[in-house]
Amino acid sequence: QGHLVESGGGLVQAGGSLKLSCTATGFSFSTYGLAWFRQAPGKERELVATIDRLLRTSYSESVKGRFTVARDNNKNMVVLQMNSLKPEDTAVYSCAAGPIRDLYSFVSEYTYWGQGTQVTVSS
Repeated sequence: QGHLVESGGGLVQAGGSLKLSCTATGFSFSTYGLAWFRQAPGKERELVATIDRLLRTSYSESVKGRFTVARDNNKNMVVLQMNSLKPEDTAVYSCAAGPIRDLYSFVSEYTYWGQGTQVTVSS
């Protein structure tokens, strides 16, 4: 069975930066699309960023220009670099992976999920 484990969360001042990492085991990492989600207390889970097998990326409007997602297939790792952090970014951040059948396809369902890591941005 596949597993994802996040690290790098913590407390940071508004305007600061934080880098989240997610390491995968137990599945064919390079054939999966990857995503970062976040969920703040009392709010629905939000899709933050995605990266597919062709290294195409997407971002939510709220983080575009501030966050960057990247993957390293040799290390089975996906990272989320977060800059210019705002208090509104405070949430539990989770990584997720879903199979992509071919190079040009999109993820239809995220099948593996990490446990989440807390990011708190103080004002």
